[in-house]
Amino acid sequence: MTALSALFTNLLRSPLDLLAFAIFVICWLGYESIVRILSKKAGLIVKDLSVVRQTWMNEMVIRGFKLYDSNLMAHAVNSATNFSSANLLLIAAVAGVLFGGQIPMQSAQALGIDVSSPHILQFKLALVLICLTRGLLNFIWSLRQMNYCAAAFGSLPDNMDPETARDFGAAMGDIIEPAMSNFSQGVRSYYFSLAAGAWLFGPLALILASVGAVALLGWRQSRSRAAKGLRRLRELLEAHPYPTPTRPIQSGDAKPVNNALQN
Repeated sequence: MTALSALFTNLLRSPLDLLAFAIFVICWLGYESIVRILSKKAGLIVKDLSVVRQTWMNEMVIRGFKLYDSNLMAHAVNSATNFSSANLLLIAAVAGVLFGGQIPMQSAQALGIDVSSPHILQFKLALVLICLTRGLLNFIWSLRQMNYCAAAFGSLPDNMDPETARDFGAAMGDIIEPAMSNFSQGVRSYYFSLAAGAWLFGPLALILASVGAVALLGWRQSRSRAAKGLRRLRELLEAHPYPTPTRPIQSGDAKPVNNALQN
């Protein structure tokens, strides 16, 4: 009997484990689709941030001095790099346990881990590894797209009229939006990796952790203070005139600097 067939046999003998795994897959793969559907009817961070980013791009293309925007993009690149590095270390740790040879059953049992079936235990670790790997791929793709944004920043012409600026802003939005969305998906992979890790302590722990991860993410998307602040900011930005009226650094009737200070 192969390891795969033994795994399926053990899962069929444990319907609660099979149910817990099915609930986890639905929560993990279905969360993003549900959020997209709900964001069309209600204010969620994912939708509000999309408007904020597009407004940023609209203002950035008409800004003469883009050092501020470049610093923001550099901060995003550094964040994605740090997350991907941490993700890679976690993948190496889990893979070391999974493929490093015999799993120390006595030590695992002492920690409260369910070791009744070695094949299911290996599958549980593999599930954590899959979640982390998917997150790493999201971070890598996000970094690639952020580098596309950097190149696009440097290609923007100066002195655009409002209509041309709208076209350039829309194009920039199409580049930065998937970059930031993939970064968010990579961060979410930590939530579901922790939920998958809860399966080590039994199927009920996996069910509670899966539902809890979705509930926590949903609350942060819609009811947290940050979500309310972003919703208000989106409303203000949508009511704001575009392009933003320019303000002179110094008006014509400004008082001259004191001669004593000049000396």
